[in-house]
Amino acid sequence: MGKLLFKKDIRQFGSGNTGTTNTFRVLGKTAGIIVLCMDILKGTLATCLPLLFHVSINPLWFGVFAILGHTFPIFAQFKGGKAVATSAGMLLGYNPVFFLYSSAIFVITLFLTSMVSLTSMISAVLITLSTILVPFIFPQILPHFDPLLTIIAIAVTVFIFYRHRENIQRIKDGTESRVPFGLNSSKKK
Repeated sequence: MGKLLFKKDIRQFGSGNTGTTNTFRVLGKTAGIIVLCMDILKGTLATCLPLLFHVSINPLWFGVFAILGHTFPIFAQFKGGKAVATSAGMLLGYNPVFFLYSSAIFVITLFLTSMVSLTSMISAVLITLSTILVPFIFPQILPHFDPLLTIIAIAVTVFIFYRHRENIQRIKDGTESRVPFGLNSSKKK
């Protein structure tokens, strides 16, 4: 998208990542929102494919393949995003109410930390725990415990931490980028 609309290859700027956060930082809010929507839609559409075509394969597997395709795109030398927005899209396709619940976790955590990377990792852990606890506490959000959802959530969480290795080091060093809002925003520095 950056090359097409902005004549900029975002892999050459910022973190070098093709995902939503780097797009926001390098190309601005409009491009960032478009990429966020496209990344979420990618996971959602993939997860909905078995329902649309009446295939008896669990839709979560299609979401997993969308996540893998997003993070290791063939046409970008296998250098893609960090799996966060596409994972959210998988949740949207699987259970829209649980997606809204998970989005609330993300937004609240982002307000508290003002760091997208830290928020992504904390949210992944909390959402994974929620796949276990919410069906028993708030069944209106997630009506039943799905072991496959929990296993995939654990795997995606580990993967998200792995993809954020450099961010973890910057957080430790106190040099990680912050968003311009929230309790620990870049505007307070």
